[in-house]
Amino acid sequence: MLRALRRRWDAYKYRFVPWLALNLRRKRRTLRYVPESSQDKIISDEDVFETLLKVFKALFINDFSRHAHILALLPEIKCKYLELLTVEQKRSKVNSCNHQSQHVFSPEEVLLNTLGFAVSRDRSSLVSAGTGVFVTKGFVPKGTVVSMYPGTVYRKHEPIFFQSLGNPFIFRCIDGVLIDGNDKGLSRSVYRSCSRRDQLGPFQMSDESWLTAALQNPLAVGQYVNNCSHEKAANVCYQEFDVPGYFPVELKQYLPNIVYSHDIESHLRCVVLVALRDIKQGEELFSNYYTVVG
Repeated sequence: MLRALRRRWDAYKYRFVPWLALNLRRKRRTLRYVPESSQDKIISDEDVFETLLKVFKALFINDFSRHAHILALLPEIKCKYLELLTVEQKRSKVNSCNHQSQHVFSPEEVLLNTLGFAVSRDRSSLVSAGTGVFVTKGFVPKGTVVSMYPGTVYRKHEPIFFQSLGNPFIFRCIDGVLIDGNDKGLSRSVYRSCSRRDQLGPFQMSDESWLTAALQNPLAVGQYVNNCSHEKAANVCYQEFDVPGYFPVELKQYLPNIVYSHDIESHLRCVVLVALRDIKQGEELFSNYYTVVG
């Protein structure tokens, strides 16, 4: 019985945040450790920003009529998006003549039309690995942002003890910031509470749809990317990205992250997954849970 308990603890302890904190110095190479954050950048922050902006703008334009209440408060931005919508309609040869009757694509179709690929959750190709993430359509070039790691962002010393119990979805950033990507239980409730707390009138500051099966942001599946193995080498890696203060307010509704403490003035931490090589349609995404660079 003691051996069975020991085996269960050995399998679980790497997901137990207090254990991680106590053992960070003792076992540096079992954890994510990068001496300088610049060494951990596969692509530049500017490239990450431009990719997210491109996808989020496409999602916004695709569902243009639903955002009328937001655009009514932002007349200059409304004119900009009307121009972009007109260009998009001409490019895609939409038969409709006005935006009210535009064809609405699914978020996955928008991603495919924008970046040339689509990703989704499905049963992993690894035995007993549960859910995984696959490239379902198109082709992912090396150095492309292929997904995002959603969840509540906790800074050092913020309470996450109870959320960490039995939780395999807690991601530790280089500087000790934690992201809880669990879409069930207490973690789910905390995220929704924080998201609704930070809403500014009609403006949503984060995306709650990753907690459901109907994703508004099709990139928000990164928490289900499985660890690589001897048979399945890593084809993506994690990269941290702080959302700049000038990020368009109307597009924040697609950001699948929210800070736990709203009274702390700092940039929102996000984590994206970047392709380490070209990835073809049908391939599953794999990464290292504990990345060591250098």
